[in-house]
Amino acid sequence: MGKRPRSRAIGTRAALATYSAGLLVMLVVGAPFWAFRMLISGRYRAGLPQRLGFVPAALRAAARGHDLLWLHAVSVGEVLAATEVIRELRQARPEMVLALSTTTASGQALAGARFSELSVFYLPLDFGYAVRRFLRVLRPKMVILMESELWPRLLWECGRASVPVVVVNARMSDRSFRRAARFRTVWRPVLALVTRFLAQGAETADRLQQLGVAAERIEVLGNLKFDVRAPSETAVVVMLRRRLPERARVLVCGSTLEGEEQILLDAWLEIRLQIPTAVLVLAPRHPQRFAAVASRVHERGLPLLRASELGVNARPVEAGKVVLLDTIGDLASMYSLAAAAFVGGSLVDAGGHNPLEPAQFGVPVLMGPSSYNFREIVNAMQAVNGICNVERDRLAEVLAQVLAGGEAVRAMGERGRQVFRARSGATARTVQSLLALLPRETRAP
Repeated sequence: MGKRPRSRAIGTRAALATYSAGLLVMLVVGAPFWAFRMLISGRYRAGLPQRLGFVPAALRAAARGHDLLWLHAVSVGEVLAATEVIRELRQARPEMVLALSTTTASGQALAGARFSELSVFYLPLDFGYAVRRFLRVLRPKMVILMESELWPRLLWECGRASVPVVVVNARMSDRSFRRAARFRTVWRPVLALVTRFLAQGAETADRLQQLGVAAERIEVLGNLKFDVRAPSETAVVVMLRRRLPERARVLVCGSTLEGEEQILLDAWLEIRLQIPTAVLVLAPRHPQRFAAVASRVHERGLPLLRASELGVNARPVEAGKVVLLDTIGDLASMYSLAAAAFVGGSLVDAGGHNPLEPAQFGVPVLMGPSSYNFREIVNAMQAVNGICNVERDRLAEVLAQVLAGGEAVRAMGERGRQVFRARSGATARTVQSLLALLPRETRAP
């Protein structure tokens, strides 16, 4: 990556020292809380040795004697976005080992299920000793970070080890940009440690340049999520399809967050009276909230079926029932059953989730007013009237209208699908750029 100017290196070391000290203080102060959470929840114990810097034996064996790429995808959404990139990289460089790290347990579960042939592990905590252990064992030819995962110590240690770092599908949200701009002097040396940013769009590229990233280190290649094509059927989807009532109108509410399920369930109480064949599929974003959401369904006296029980419960799914999607990796395919889809994270101020997942099936898509995380995609769909944005006070009314169907609703869904199809190609461009940055020489296995 070349030698850094001495003054910049000193400034970066000072910033890293401050960052590491702050991270250590947070860890020490929060230790009692995390210890308690680990005692009561397997979620917090998952991957703890790896997070602390212990490289699993299987990963050591996979890396031994091979050239390796280390790709990091924080959670489910990033794993899905990385899917085609991983497949094309493996086709282009089959002699290389690809290791995939995640941060969350749900991301780890999906990565393990989708890429059983890869080495999947938890990202180490951003302390020098933990990161260095992984870098010494893996000796990666490149570290690929998905979207916005910029860990200062990881970037610094990669620089010291002359490992290029590429941020793929790079995006910078409004909130992230405001925070980075406020601490520009801190973030400038961190961003300087990245070899290349492969940005989703011009807005992110412009923001990176405002923060001091040189234009020649940025490429605008499009959004990988336009290339994610979910299978129309998984085992869970097949089981549910077989048990739905004839002419069922399925409303899939996906990636919902705390505060949204209450609103949606209240709206459902009205919708099920207006549309007798309606069935609701409710898919909370975070697995640890499944039980709490089930309780909210019961509190309203609504009939509930957990998707995880479909294999042992062979009874038909009655109209009006709420199906809680409490499995990992089935949501994108579940949208194929939908007569209408509501994309969560948009009724609360969380920026929304990806409307392309339902749009790829031609399903009419609704979102609340908060969609800044996917502004480029939402704007493209709005420009052709391919999505419906709805306020909370009209939610039940508009959901019922869209769920009822009709030619105008069908046409809206088809326009959304055309947006999905027209913007594909980012994967091929991304892989081409990554291959150009990779060294051609390889070690013999």
